[in-house]
Amino acid sequence: MSGVAPLPRLLVERAVEAALLEDLGRAGDITTLATIPAETMSKAVIAARKPGRLAGLAFAESAFRQIDPAVAFLAEAADGDRLDPGTVVARIEGPARAILSAERVALNFLGHLSGVATLTAAYAAKVAHTGARIVCTRKTTPGLRAFEKHAVRCGGGANHRFGLDDAVLIKDNHIAACGGVALAIERARAFAGHLVKVEVEVDTLDQLREAMTAGPDAVLLDNMAPAMLREAVAIVAGRAVTEASGGVSLETVAAIAETGVERISVGAITHSAPVLDLGLDFLG
Repeated sequence: MSGVAPLPRLLVERAVEAALLEDLGRAGDITTLATIPAETMSKAVIAARKPGRLAGLAFAESAFRQIDPAVAFLAEAADGDRLDPGTVVARIEGPARAILSAERVALNFLGHLSGVATLTAAYAAKVAHTGARIVCTRKTTPGLRAFEKHAVRCGGGANHRFGLDDAVLIKDNHIAACGGVALAIERARAFAGHLVKVEVEVDTLDQLREAMTAGPDAVLLDNMAPAMLREAVAIVAGRAVTEASGGVSLETVAAIAETGVERISVGAITHSAPVLDLGLDFLG
């Protein structure tokens, strides 16, 4: 997975700075300041304690560098890499105070983002025998969306829209307020620029048939059982991207993918991913 594009450094630096400020508070790391002489130098490693997929390495590096540029951070893995228990992710060397003070922020980012990548990879593996791809949603941690979506890519998934401004997604409540599926699509087409895609959510085959008369770019097939999904895919017949959503779990995703849908959106990969256990251990 070395082909995953890195995040803009400015985004990483700002997020890490905010996290460090939150952790250091008004007086800094008083435990470390009290117990560790300023001249103490140390070496440490960050390693996986459970199997998974790596994401967020840039955040860990930034945490140590922002605390003290004298800390050397040598990455031994890359975002998207598969990890086994004991796999060394990075080696760190420099002032012990800096290593200790940056440790928690570095591991918080690494553990959370690697957890997202790991859960995404588990879903992706379940549908690997089909043409479907796992995509994320806007059900992300406030302030961390770009980072969690990066982690999804590290896990072999793909990104849905990043916000309300980069694509039109007409949901059930839009349709209810607007007065009809086709009318909502027509209004969206008239409003949006020529580069903006229009997707519409439907939960019945009758809604889908009405939607297709207005030519959406994609249809979100919400909470449909596999048999209905197969029929929906046949109705669309390649005229729009088909996306299944709702009721998706590791137990059901393969059957959903086997219906022929092209995308399966899973909110759980960002909002419910368990943290991947990575630890920092001093070598001396």
